[in-house]
Amino acid sequence: MQQYGILPKVLLLCTVILAGVLSVKAQENTSSNTVPVRMTVTVYVLGDRRMPEINREDVMVFQGRDRLKVTEWVPAKGDRAGLDLFVLVDDALDTSFGSHINDLRAFITNQAPTTSVGVGYMRNATVQILQNFTTDHDQAARVVRLPIASPGAFGSPYLSVINLMNRWPSHPNRRTVVMISDGIDRARRGPGFRGLGIIPDANTASDVAQRTGTMIHTIYAPGVGRLQRNFFEANTGQNSMAKLSDDSGGESFFLGFQSPVSIRPYLDTIQNILGNQYLLEFQARPGRRAGLQSIRLATEVAGVEFASANSVWVPAAR
Repeated sequence: MQQYGILPKVLLLCTVILAGVLSVKAQENTSSNTVPVRMTVTVYVLGDRRMPEINREDVMVFQGRDRLKVTEWVPAKGDRAGLDLFVLVDDALDTSFGSHINDLRAFITNQAPTTSVGVGYMRNATVQILQNFTTDHDQAARVVRLPIASPGAFGSPYLSVINLMNRWPSHPNRRTVVMISDGIDRARRGPGFRGLGIIPDANTASDVAQRTGTMIHTIYAPGVGRLQRNFFEANTGQNSMAKLSDDSGGESFFLGFQSPVSIRPYLDTIQNILGNQYLLEFQARPGRRAGLQSIRLATEVAGVEFASANSVWVPAAR
């Protein structure tokens, strides 16, 4: 009888060992079915608190309900401070924007030595680049000019920013655009677009920004023409710019439909954002095809908020 009593115990022990082996194998398979994904994250501290120390273990990344493994979390400083910053001005702006030019030039001049600055103007759904990326900030500031107060024959700020992102040189630096526009799409109008809260091309620009890891900050300034005086058009333009910024992890700045007295506070906020960014790498679960996948960031550090793109580009599973 005692010999038969030992058998169930042996079987139970074997079952436990087998379950442990299968669990380890499952974890190995899960780990092998992930791919590294990188993105830029801005850290905000609420109120007047000092920036606390945030470690890799404090960062939580979720893909659906699954928490993903964070493999790198480093501040964008020192040898990791590289930044490509492009200042993009809409040529459809009213010439009253000239009162802001000195502030814009000062913003460019005061960039860190590790920042490469480019300057261009949006017109005809493309970008006239006046200065390619350079670390000569004085040179970049000098090319800033008055807008010509004309959108051209096919004026869309969203098609223009898409054009810029598609022409962006490949580089491991952070990618940031400061886009100054009224957000009105003068290229595609008509009954088919009435009643839309977001301009369709803004959604496309948002997808491209998230795919390329480009953070877009938008500043509203009044444009020219009859559309600027139309509440629907002006409101839709602002909503579309705000969505583009939010989706890409940036900020959107506006003061109703009026021209701000000064854009310097906006530029100071953007400068503060650039100085409080981290480079994040995590292991994402790929799908059968490469594409954008929604992710969510969180932390349990009190008084801290993260801002990042809503989605990241994840390569296809091998």
